[in-house]
Amino acid sequence: MPTAFSTDNSVYEQACDQAIAMCDGNLRSTIKALIMANEYLEAELQELRATIACGCMPNNVVAISGDAA
Repeated sequence: MPTAFSTDNSVYEQACDQAIAMCDGNLRSTIKALIMANEYLEAELQELRATIACGCMPNNVVAISGDAA
């Protein structure tokens, strides 16, 4: 999966090819699916930020301890 810091363009080329293949080669459907996925992730991030802002911890987040055993 590509990361924000990846400099290997082949990873992005592979991800594009996979997304297009998942939409049966239809570029418009691929773009639409990616926009929808991005909107979903933005909504999730907004919800997480709101939860953190009120001082709450989401149930599915595992606390990470700095003390490794």
